[in-house]
Amino acid sequence: MHRIQVNGVGIELQRLPGPDGGRRAPIVFLHEGLGSVAMWREWPAQVCAAAGRPGVVYSRRGYGRSDPVPDVRGAGRLGADYMHREAFEVLPALLDALEIQAPVLLGHSDGGTIALLYASRFPVSACVVMAPHVIVEDCSVSSIEAARVAYGSNGLRERLRRYHQDVDGAFWQWNDIWLSPAFRDFDIRPECRRIEAPLLAIQGEDDPYGTLRQIEEIEPRGRYVKQVLAPCGHSPHRDQPERSTRAVADFLADLP
Repeated sequence: MHRIQVNGVGIELQRLPGPDGGRRAPIVFLHEGLGSVAMWREWPAQVCAAAGRPGVVYSRRGYGRSDPVPDVRGAGRLGADYMHREAFEVLPALLDALEIQAPVLLGHSDGGTIALLYASRFPVSACVVMAPHVIVEDCSVSSIEAARVAYGSNGLRERLRRYHQDVDGAFWQWNDIWLSPAFRDFDIRPECRRIEAPLLAIQGEDDPYGTLRQIEEIEPRGRYVKQVLAPCGHSPHRDQPERSTRAVADFLADLP
């Protein structure tokens, strides 16, 4: 595991070597709202091996072993544009520091949203999203409210402690903004319509955080492949790891 400075912030980073020595565009993995490098477990390495590409996995600020966000429930509270800022300010700076141009972005949940936003403005070789959020639905809010209850009384905090050095900061920076009135109008469908790169979207049929509208309403300009997995919830790479790996590898195999 490594650390890298991005815009003055220490970011936790893991590099995955590719079987071809790195001649193909690397896969950059973007984690979910409560994710981190460690929470991906072995799946990124499996994807890179199946796709024949190197990879980069990192924890966003406030997650994993990256620097925390000071006073995340006060002066440091994230705004409703936090995923836009990650896509348009942090991720470009990280890729510049790593000397990566036109990567393959692979994002889950919030990470999928960040991947879509980045691909709407910057060049990518391809974009793969799993259970992304392009709008806020009632079921999303209900599930995140349930997560708040679980964090306080059902042991979720203790389960997350092994993955985050500042577990409270990691949870509240995500939960507070998602349950704020300002976030109900979140909608990135206009940005998605500007994406020209090949795009694969994977969603579980039983996803409690979003209906299939989340992938049906992306409508990019370029090639678009949608895959719905069942039985599968919000995390295809955990619920259906082999099928998810094969879907990604097959999709990337068709790239020039």
